[in-house]
Parts: sequence; C-alpha cells; structure tokens
Amino acid sequence: MSLSFRRASLASLGLAFGLSALCLSPLMAQETKPDAAAPTAAPAKPVDPNAVVATINGEKLTEADLQLAEGELSQQFAQLPPDQRRAAALSAAIEIRVMAKKAVDAGLDKDADFQRRMAFLQARALHGEVVEKEVVDKVTDAEVRARYDQEIANTPPVNEVHARHILVKTKEEAEAIIKQLDGGADFQKLANEHTNDPSGKTNGGDLGWFGPGQMVPEFDKAALALDVGKYTKEPVQTQFGWHVIKLEDKRAKQPPAFDDVKDQAKQAVIRDKYFAMVKDLRGAAKVEIPDEKLKKDVDALEGSK
Repeated sequence: MSLSFRRASLASLGLAFGLSALCLSPLMAQETKPDAAAPTAAPAKPVDPNAVVATINGEKLTEADLQLAEGELSQQFAQLPPDQRRAAALSAAIEIRVMAKKAVDAGLDKDADFQRRMAFLQARALHGEVVEKEVVDKVTDAEVRARYDQEIANTPPVNEVHARHILVKTKEEAEAIIKQLDGGADFQKLANEHTNDPSGKTNGGDLGWFGPGQMVPEFDKAALALDVGKYTKEPVQTQFGWHVIKLEDKRAKQPPAFDDVKDQAKQAVIRDKYFAMVKDLRGAAKVEIPDEKLKKDVDALEGSK
C-alpha cells in the first residue's frame, strides 16, 4: 500500500538581485567535471562566523555574511565549480553592498514602494524564522513515526498479483490459444510461441508482480478478478490487442518501509503543525476585509485548507 503524503509548501526567503558580474562571467556557462585523480580534500576546519573576510567602505563583511550570501544565492552559483563558489559569493556580496550604498546615497531607501517591499520581505523572513524555530525544529522522531503508523493504519489493504499473458492481434487467435489451454497445453510454451509482446517471448509471458492501476483498466480488471492458477476464459481486449491472462499468485502488498518514507512523513507532520499554528494565530487576530467579494473569496480559500 502506498502512502499519500503531500510535501509541505512553506515559502523560504530568497534574494532577487540580478548579479551582473556573475551573468557576464564565462564561468556560468562552464560545466566542469571533477578530476578523478584529484586528492581528497581534508575536513574543513571550524570557521569563526565573526571573522572579517572583507571591508567595504569601512563596513565589515563577516564569514557569517558570506555564508548567508552563499546560501541565498546558491542557484546562481549552481553551475560553478565548488572551489569557485566562495569567491563568487564574496564578489556578489561586495557588489550588493556597493550598490546598496549607492541606493541609500540616492535616497532610494526612503521611497514608499521600497519601504513596502522591505516591510513585506521582513515579514516574510520572520515568517520563515517562526516556521523553522517553532515548527520544523520541534518535530520529534516519535511524531514522525506516529504519523507513519497512522498512514499505514488508514490505508486499505491492497492485493498485488503475479500474472502472465499472451498478446495477439485478433480475437480469433486468442480464442484458439484458450482452446489449446483448455486441452491441457502449457501456458508458458504457448506464450513463447505466440505472444506479440517482445519481452514475453523468452519468459513465458511473465509480467511479474503488479497492483491495481499499474496496467490498462481492461487488463487490470481481468487479472485481479482471476483465482490463482486460472486463466481468462474469454479474450481480453486492450489498446494493445487481445490478451489471454493467467494468474500465477496473489499476495497482500507490503507497505513501504519507514526509512523509505520517513522524510515524507516528517513533511506531513510539519505541514499539519504549520496549519494548526496558522489557524490559531488567524483565529486570535483581528482581520478586516472591506471588500465583501474579496472577503468571501478569502474565506472560501481558507476553508479549503
């Protein structure tokens, strides 16, 4: 049985600056392959976050600032060789600082639209901090395991089957094969001789194990309805032609192992905790929306979460 976990959709703050130095650099177009003969790098030494890596117009830029730039601009650096990303991040951070100073000198930081954007970005960043500190960091292993167990318990048992088939072009060919089976012919031998399925010509038409929904509907329905050891007494038509199907075995489908889906289970716990927090905070907040239609649309959207 498969788990239907949905990943939490929590926004993260990212910088939207266009970095001219990176855009113009030919390094962005390079795909550098790792040197197989290169020696393994020694483990990195602990870095002091307050260490100064550059000074721009008397303003210190620290290791922590640089690491923040590397993280926020990681997509822009994705195609760079790893040993060049630190230098690129520092170059970008310097570029941002000097351009920001020019903006302040020009009074752009006082612009009303800029102030609104900054207020939104600050609120969005604080939103991310709350999610990280009050939701993500507080999820326990026990909660993740409990969510996994809950999903397994709530998922109806499903059978999967092991089947073989013989695929032919016409109904008449399929009926002739069924008549031979009725007379005691060996299914695997007939499959090797007659099937039009290339993969089945050497393995007796073996399809392996499959569950509901993995085959086209007509085939799925016929195969799952058979008893073990039985074959279809009437040809089964699909978009591929006419099939004669034999059921070799049937078993309950095993759920995925916890270790295989624990990340999905954790995301489900995070999602539920996040929405529970939002519900409590929204319930305690005084929110007024003068536009009646907009209010109705927002209420409908909130009710669907």
